[in-house]
Amino acid sequence: MEFENILPSEIERRSFEIIESELKQEIDEKIKKVVMRVIHTTADFDYVENLCFSENVIDIIKDAIKNGADIVTDTQMARSGINKNRLLEFGGKVHCFMSDSDVAESAKENGTTRASASMEKASKLKKKCIIAVGNAPTALIKLYELIKSGKINPVAIIGVPVGFVNVVYAKELIMTAGVPYIVAKGRKGGSNVAAAICNAIIYDLKTD
Repeated sequence: MEFENILPSEIERRSFEIIESELKQEIDEKIKKVVMRVIHTTADFDYVENLCFSENVIDIIKDAIKNGADIVTDTQMARSGINKNRLLEFGGKVHCFMSDSDVAESAKENGTTRASASMEKASKLKKKCIIAVGNAPTALIKLYELIKSGKINPVAIIGVPVGFVNVVYAKELIMTAGVPYIVAKGRKGGSNVAAAICNAIIYDLKTD
């Protein structure tokens, strides 16, 4: 391995060239930009196999964003990582309710996690929204309950929480909810992965 003298402005381009050269299999062009950006974010090629996409989910999310849909995340880290200025060009905003006092109170009163309570609050949004979960499996489990009870109907769910407790179960559950999804099967994921997926889709859109 030799040192490469790369200008800062060229680092991302060179990174994607390296990823492309090290891929050991073909990736469907419809999902390739998402998979590539997640690998770029994590340096983990397992996501070629781990990321699962429901039919036409990329186009569904793109159409929603172009029509001003918002994104709801389960962490401030994911919210910070999503390109809010780019999303705003289409009329959308990024929300995270985890730090809201009413969410904390609701979680305490009902004996739930804040992530679960934040999904309850998300169900009150009037705008169409995409839910991007990168940390809390309880958010996905609550989402499933809200969907089945008709209290929320998200455009799509990006379900990529990381961890060991209820993570695999929550991801598999959300894949049966009847809502378009992008899910990272298994234990891997994270807020950075959720943000990377959102950004890959946002960056692939053209503004007028």
